[in-house]
Amino acid sequence: MRLEEDWGLENIRLVDLPDPEPGPDEILIRMEAVAINPRDTILMRGGYGRKGGNPPIIPLCDGAGTVVALGSHAKGFAIGDRVCPNFSRTWQEGQIGSRSMDGAHGGPLDGTMCELMAVPTNAAVKAPPHMTPEEAATLPCAAVTAWNAVVEQGHVKAGDIVLIQGTGGVSLFALQFAKMQGAEVVLISSSDEKLARARPLGADHVINYSTNPDWHKAARDLTGGRGLDHIVDIGGGGTLEKSIAAIRASGTISLIGVLGGAVPSVPLGRVVTQNVRLQGVTCGSLRMFEDMAAAMTLHKTRPVLDDTRFDFEDLPGALERLLQGGHYGKVVCRFG
Repeated sequence: MRLEEDWGLENIRLVDLPDPEPGPDEILIRMEAVAINPRDTILMRGGYGRKGGNPPIIPLCDGAGTVVALGSHAKGFAIGDRVCPNFSRTWQEGQIGSRSMDGAHGGPLDGTMCELMAVPTNAAVKAPPHMTPEEAATLPCAAVTAWNAVVEQGHVKAGDIVLIQGTGGVSLFALQFAKMQGAEVVLISSSDEKLARARPLGADHVINYSTNPDWHKAARDLTGGRGLDHIVDIGGGGTLEKSIAAIRASGTISLIGVLGGAVPSVPLGRVVTQNVRLQGVTCGSLRMFEDMAAAMTLHKTRPVLDDTRFDFEDLPGALERLLQGGHYGKVVCRFG
């Protein structure tokens, strides 16, 4: 599936291309499943400008498949391994740098929505062996973003009280990783049904922000008035002001999404006087992916998949499912 003449979801086409051959230091992956991220819908509409590349371009950055061929100098992988292409070919370790996004799959480079994909050996990670292809396909972007926010930069530890917004892919991964670190988790959503489904994942407290718009006060009350240690903020302009009101002195807010708007009203006085750390988070490196995959393997962690599944040819339907906002967990497409 490729974005053809111009930006716009209406320009996605099913096309036949020559089979790629792996270079000397590459592996050839037969892709089996992909997952959809808000990044994809923005990028395919041209929302990243020059940083997103130019059509024609194969979209999506999340995916998993099986190694079917090895380059002459390829090491570390074997035919039959289930692997995931890393989010970016140019982001090996550390936090985001000036060139980290130059090698991002799905824009500016061709992405995962293809049957065969040649990837350098230093831009792929072995999937946790207990996961299905659909589960593994969710890891490169959403899961690594949550890992970066909670573990790498957030330094969440046992005994912390963490608030997480929503029940999309990043949010549920953040919930799982926070529990993995021994934290107490407060989850907010506008759906009682989704909140109930999140209880078995480890949500210790749930708040419906539709029926309780003062969720920040309710969450703060759960801490005895002290405030949350860490907040994973998905809403951006729609939630950041309340997140700042709910965080404790010297607490951290990981700003991942701007689903509620990109221009917030920010009480800067409180940020300064309470020493609040406001940290933007965008995906993560290959090393983070490897560490996360090892932890998920040890804990047998399984990604949460949306109940509605899509086939390869129905990428537009999968994108629409994400845009409508009714999903719970990750929206995936499976191949074959």
